[in-house]
Amino acid sequence: MAFDGVFIHSLLKTLRPALTDGRLSKIYQPFSQDLILTFRKNRKNYQLLISANAQYPRMYLTKQTTSNPDKAPTFAMVLRKYLEGSVLLSIDQVGVDRIVNFHFSNWNELGDQVELILSVELMGRHSNVILYGEKSNHIIDLLKRINPDENRARILLPKAKYELPPLKPGLNGLIMSEAEFKKEKVANDNPADLAKKIDGLDRDDRNELTGYLNDDYSYSSFKTFFNQFDNPRAFVLKTPRNRRKIFPYLPYHLNLEKENSDPDLNHALDEFYEYQANRDWVRQKSGKVERVVKNEQKKLSKKIVKLNKQLKLAENSEGYRIRGEILNANLNKVKPGMTKIALPNYYDNNKAIDIHLDAALSPARNAQKYFTRYKKLRDSIKHVKQQVKIAKSNLAYFDSIQTAIDNADPQDIDQINDELVNQGYIRRQHKQKRRKKITERNLNKFKLSSGKVVLVGKNNYQNDWLTLKKANKTDYWFHVKNMPGSHVILRDSNPSDEDIAEAAEIAAYFSKGRASAHVQVDYVQDKRVKKPKGAKPGFVIYRGQNSTEVTPEKDSVLSKKID
Repeated sequence: MAFDGVFIHSLLKTLRPALTDGRLSKIYQPFSQDLILTFRKNRKNYQLLISANAQYPRMYLTKQTTSNPDKAPTFAMVLRKYLEGSVLLSIDQVGVDRIVNFHFSNWNELGDQVELILSVELMGRHSNVILYGEKSNHIIDLLKRINPDENRARILLPKAKYELPPLKPGLNGLIMSEAEFKKEKVANDNPADLAKKIDGLDRDDRNELTGYLNDDYSYSSFKTFFNQFDNPRAFVLKTPRNRRKIFPYLPYHLNLEKENSDPDLNHALDEFYEYQANRDWVRQKSGKVERVVKNEQKKLSKKIVKLNKQLKLAENSEGYRIRGEILNANLNKVKPGMTKIALPNYYDNNKAIDIHLDAALSPARNAQKYFTRYKKLRDSIKHVKQQVKIAKSNLAYFDSIQTAIDNADPQDIDQINDELVNQGYIRRQHKQKRRKKITERNLNKFKLSSGKVVLVGKNNYQNDWLTLKKANKTDYWFHVKNMPGSHVILRDSNPSDEDIAEAAEIAAYFSKGRASAHVQVDYVQDKRVKKPKGAKPGFVIYRGQNSTEVTPEKDSVLSKKID
């Protein structure tokens, strides 16, 4: 289910006791649509993630860490000015709508106490975070400034008066009395009609409520359903198409399979959105890099098609030589002004062959023209083959960059950007930041069933560092066969068959073949892996390898990951 009104009601049951009366100590805006507010209470820090992402608007306490931009965005600076050091007085929800107001108390530059509201609107593509004065009701600033032409319902700009978005009135099932229920029951013979009138429910919740009322169309059944939102747990379920959903209760009337449960709703949300949030953050940060990669991939793919056409033409150039020889043998048959002639082809049982002519040239010059064309095409074969090889090599390089982006954490994108700058694909900025030194902390780290450690590079710079500098010569090196992927090092000189199978599965997962059922993985001792002089980052050659075939399973791989 989505962050609908009743889900937010359940979430606030856990947020209020954790955050109310806490002091807002730090404010970050790591990405354009996301905020992290750090509250200090009872000597403990609580990180509240607020995301206005159009596809996944959400809010919960998180333990995930993200790197922050060197220069804070404008909205983060405004929040720091007005809210940093303030006390959170209360958190309230507007009815059962997807709007949550955080009430803060702070002191201004004159020493006067001011009360401010940070309004979080989790409303799909209209999601926003708005700071305004409680007394003045005027907007100080907001995460997404909206041009009046794009939203005529209300003005969403600094200094404008804050107004609620247009809300559809409905019934609040959380506070509905028995008398109100009986009145609605009389007006709605069909339980589904009553469920449609209840506010704050998404489609899954509405269907579940309808199921409860179909079983027993009574106030008792109605309250049983809504009481679950006052005592929330977390349940993660899967649809028949393996789409994951999270609920604050366990639904019985939906066609879903239970995956796991968690008594802590915030912890479950943090884990549920961890992968998707990471992908969103990577996508936001890697936009420029990914555009360069996709443009180069597109250009190279077109170039390879064009070169292959040239190569095919060159390799089939014998026709030009044959036409030249036949024309030379029949010069007396060519009359002035002819543009085409059919002559017997003595290479093919004297069948007639059409030979096109240039009327402005003599018969001998026409024959020479065919010989010249033939020689030019034959001489081009070596050059075109070399160009095809170079283009395919460059395409493989950009495939490896795309795979690195797919495997990256947000903090890894800077290294990928640096690599493309150094390779000349992205223009160097005048004030280029000094590249951070790669350490083991940058890598993905796994522990096998045997307790042995596996290290995984997440981009080409990390791959080179891991393979050529970090690994011991007797460690085992793994890489998918003939496709882009991470360099994987098993820190052991005598691995068992089980160790090899598990390390190979990790290598397959962190490759372009992640979704494949059968992935070939090469493995060899690190001392047999070399980097050719002048080769691009991440490119190595090796010999004496063995191979194994594995099927990468996400849960199996990620369960071995360690911090």
